[in-house]
Amino acid sequence: MNSSNSDQTNLAHQNSDVADPKSSEIKNSEIKQSEFNWVCQPEADQMFAQLIEDFCDDCESIHRIRLRMFADTGTRLCDWLDHISLGNDTKLNGEPLKVRLLEFGFELGWTDESGEWFTHNGGVFVPICLSVESVRRLVICVEAVDDFLAAQRKFDVTIEGEKFSQFRRAMIARQDDCEFWICERQGFSGWTMPVQGSDVRLKAVDHFEAFKTRRRDFDLDRKGISLASELIDQAIADLGIDWTCELFFTAERDYWQRRNLAARVQKSRQDCLGLGWANHDHHTYRSSRSEFAPMIAIFEQLGFHCRERFYAGEEAGWGAQVLEQPTCGIVIFADVDLEPEEIAGDFAHGGLDAKAELGTVGLWCQLHGEALLQAGMHHLECLFDFDAVRIQLEHAGIESMAPFTDCGYLRQAFTAGEVWQVDRQRVEQAVAKGFLDQKQADKFIAEGAIGSHLEILERNEGFKGFSQTGVSDIILKTDPRKVESSQ
Repeated sequence: MNSSNSDQTNLAHQNSDVADPKSSEIKNSEIKQSEFNWVCQPEADQMFAQLIEDFCDDCESIHRIRLRMFADTGTRLCDWLDHISLGNDTKLNGEPLKVRLLEFGFELGWTDESGEWFTHNGGVFVPICLSVESVRRLVICVEAVDDFLAAQRKFDVTIEGEKFSQFRRAMIARQDDCEFWICERQGFSGWTMPVQGSDVRLKAVDHFEAFKTRRRDFDLDRKGISLASELIDQAIADLGIDWTCELFFTAERDYWQRRNLAARVQKSRQDCLGLGWANHDHHTYRSSRSEFAPMIAIFEQLGFHCRERFYAGEEAGWGAQVLEQPTCGIVIFADVDLEPEEIAGDFAHGGLDAKAELGTVGLWCQLHGEALLQAGMHHLECLFDFDAVRIQLEHAGIESMAPFTDCGYLRQAFTAGEVWQVDRQRVEQAVAKGFLDQKQADKFIAEGAIGSHLEILERNEGFKGFSQTGVSDIILKTDPRKVESSQ
């Protein structure tokens, strides 16, 4: 349920007469941490809950898919929303909806031929369109429209938009004035269909293949990061930043999923309904200190903007930079070993010197490689009904760790860690540099070390942030030097 708002023009629309109203091709500016003091938005959340109930009451197809999402995937309908469209004369509890939206913190994001679009920058709420049409429209976002239609056996539904294009959509059902739609997005946030020729769509397929098959192992990690940057530049020249970003992270999720059993089990459950990973909340990358700034540069090349920073405390020796790509709705948690005095500076861009000792994040990179390269992501966090999915995964043989955040507005837990075999040469290098003693090294060589997780998350009341205490605690618990060999 990510929303965004930018009026820049997407380069991907050079061959289109429709401009994306929320393209993210803008530069990072000075980051003020006070801008990211996320708070709960209970009134806006209650409004969405009421609107969803109204849709479910008035459209049997929406009601049925909500039940199946919960029973088959442990997710909620609100976790898949793309947007809601209502008539501009709609009232909520006797007041014009437009008045209520403004009271609840929404702002007019843009206007197009569909109507006025309202977004909420302080919470994880999807846009609401006050439409010139008399129909009501609930739209969910999936990874692939054709996969959803095949899974739902909707063989007579017309898909709008060409295969491999940046935006596709289909109306699933209509009951009286209530419509149920699905859509898939490749870095496009409008509703009016873009016009894109077969040449650009074929280029998108080629660039996606290049991202999926990019070389990740080099004698110097900086060479691998440079190659990734070159591939991104080539894609941006053909597709624009936002489409490129979406393709890049689809490939990243594929790479991570192949190395994580919990991910494969849950993805198969979501694919049975044709949903894919469209419920992702954030992607977590780990980096060595020396490669952290170059990794952040890659993300900024893809249109990300820096958000809040985290510091886990002197004992943990770890910090993070949160980034967001507004058009794609992709959020990154970028982890790195950090000293107390470094949190006050711009550690995402200033560069970090190597240290004589490794913290949790640095050791993970020493054992497995950079998340941007050899290792892949540490974890993907997706939106679920927290209790339901944990029970369902347990029945499927996937255990989860104790919650590290468990409050009404935010609940988080890792699945049990996926143990990866460790390259002997990497371990020997760690011993030679004094990062590990021989006993630890022998244990990692014999038993491997935890590499990745699937993270289970439930957000309520529109809360957009993270728990400082909870994140700090789980980082310490996943340090491989402190994990019992039985895990």
